[in-house]
This record gives sequence, C-alpha cells and structure tokens, in this order.
Amino acid sequence: MTRVIDLNSDVGERFGPWPMGDDYRVLRSVSSANVACGVHAGDAATMRETVRLAALHDVALGAHPGLPDLQGFGRRAMALSPTEVADLVTYQIGALAAFATVAGRRLAHVKAHGALYNMAARDPAIALAIAGAVYALDPTLLLFGLAGSPMLDAAESVGLRGIGEAFPDRHYLADGTLVPRTHPDALVHDVEEAVARGVRMATEGMVRTQDGSEIAIRVGTLCIHGDAPGAAELAARLREALEGAGVTVAAPGPATFEPPVFA
Repeated sequence: MTRVIDLNSDVGERFGPWPMGDDYRVLRSVSSANVACGVHAGDAATMRETVRLAALHDVALGAHPGLPDLQGFGRRAMALSPTEVADLVTYQIGALAAFATVAGRRLAHVKAHGALYNMAARDPAIALAIAGAVYALDPTLLLFGLAGSPMLDAAESVGLRGIGEAFPDRHYLADGTLVPRTHPDALVHDVEEAVARGVRMATEGMVRTQDGSEIAIRVGTLCIHGDAPGAAELAARLREALEGAGVTVAAPGPATFEPPVFA
C-alpha cells in the first residue's frame, strides 16, 4: 500500500519591507501552504502575492491565523476567551479567503499559528473555539492540529476533518507536545537529523522525545517552518527523502460535507 503524506509550510510571514523566509523556493517543495493572515505577520500585499505563488506551484492553500502580537511574531501566549479566539480566527480566515476568491482559488485548510496553536494543543476550550469558527465559515475546510492533541478531538466533535501534524524540525516532550521555544533544545538544527525524523514520522508513525523515549504519533502532514534558516533546503531534501522511501507527497483530499437531515 502506497503511503501518502502532506508536506506543509508556514509562509507569507513578511511584513511591509521586512522579509521573512524564502517562500518562492519553499513552495516548490511542499504540497500545502499555511498563509499568515496579517495579524501575527503578513499584510494585504503579502497575502495577495503568497496566494499567487501558491497557485503558481499548485500548492493547496490554507489560512494560518495567529495572535495579535506582531512584535512577538504570535509566539507569546495571551489570555483570551474562547469567544475572542473564535472572532480572531473568523476575521483572519475571511481576509485570506477574499484574496483566494479574487485569484480564482479556494481555501483547503486552516492551521493556527504559534502560541495560538500551542494553546489549542493543551486547552480543549480554545481548541473548540477554533474548530467551531472554522466549521461556521466552511465545514469542508480541513483543520490541521498537533497529532494526538485536543485540536483534533475538537475538529471531530464539530464535524470537521482533522489532520494530525508533526514537526521534523522540533523536539518533543514525552506527552507528545513540543518542547517550548524558550528551551535551548526546542529546535532540530541539523538538516540530516530533521530529514530522518520526518521520514520516520511518515513511515513508522514514531518520534524520539527529548528524554529518549519513543512515542507513537498519527500523522497526516509534516510541517516545515518557513521562517527558519535553511527552510527551503530542508523542504527539498525532506521531500526527496520521503519519495525515496516510497512515500507520495500530496495535499490531503478535500473534505466533504453532508448537511444534517431533520425528521
């Protein structure tokens, strides 16, 4: 049986004249793009251009909503109510969806960014707020979330298709969550190590944690952080290694939605 895995990257994270990442080269290797929506990073012009680049490379288009924290790049947690989270997510998805419509494209998925992603991976109320907002906008959108986290439970509970995500370039704790970025050992800097971890995640569904234990993860997509140095090289080498291991790299198929039937 042929294995299939999605390879995604967080892109569109420049702001005005300040560059971030090499989106053009990264998008040549991935199958899904998570586009910043102008809150944690990005702006209107960047959204428009990133949508164009994703279309050029035939990459599935997703919204990447984050917290309103430009100075912290959306990586600092904030005390927000579930209603505030839902409003933020709705606002950002709507903005990117407008640019997609103008370009003749449609959104395929949503993936929260940074601290918002980590909050949802630990707090079922935040996860449900995100999932509910996505469902209310478009129940055919896929929802990417940390493999094994409440984000995927929330997706299932509202009727969305959740896609478990793993990070070859991040270290894991024994509970399946990511080592916080405040820790010096949070990132996997060696490209060869990150590639090997990604292939193992895709083919075996396993990852070695920071304490040396092995945990199982159910993965449908692997993430490359587009803002990281060497992201384009990692994306290209990981895709090559996956395909060399017999894994097909492709975006997840679209979700379907059947409206409820009332007696």
